[in-house]
Amino acid sequence: MATKSSARKTSARKSSPTRSLRRSPARKKSTRKYSPGATRDVETEMREMKKGRLKSGRSGRKVTSRKQAIAIGLSKARKEGKKVPAKKS
Repeated sequence: MATKSSARKTSARKSSPTRSLRRSPARKKSTRKYSPGATRDVETEMREMKKGRLKSGRSGRKVTSRKQAIAIGLSKARKEGKKVPAKKS
């Protein structure tokens, strides 16, 4: 009778040699996409939304969506000239 442990195959993970070759020693440092001031603007808008005081632009309705609150904060940061990536569409 064969036991279960002897019938089971064990597979060891092999590390690929290309993994170590992918990293180059001189890596470009990443820069911030958003300025700290833009982050504060988004935080402020999120706080307003959670308190129920954030209104949307033209209609004046209360904002309940988290994504919409972030979009409003980023829009205000763009208008103030802070470092924020351009709108995608």
